[in-house]
Amino acid sequence: MKPNMSQIMKQAQKMQEEMNKAQENLENISVEATSGGGMVKVVTNCKFKILSISIEPEVYNGEDKEMLEDLVIAAVNQAIENAQEKANEEMQKVTGGLMGGLNLPGGLKFPGM
Repeated sequence: MKPNMSQIMKQAQKMQEEMNKAQENLENISVEATSGGGMVKVVTNCKFKILSISIEPEVYNGEDKEMLEDLVIAAVNQAIENAQEKANEEMQKVTGGLMGGLNLPGGLKFPGM
């Protein structure tokens, strides 16, 4: 028995609602990353908002500002990458991996991803 258009639309609407809910939940999921052997730690949520940056006192002696800046940049970039991976995992839970097969051009992603 073939599903009718009404059933398909209801399923699509339900999936859209679940995707919206999952995207809202991404704000409540946090990930962390470190650099410099744990001397710099960055925590971000899966909406890519930096929640905290922790720097161990011994890494900052006031003399090597560039090294500290590099460690912060490395930790922030890793935290963002971790958040992207986690966000994709969460959205795939909702879509059952359906969206992963779309192969959007140029690395495009859905909003919030």
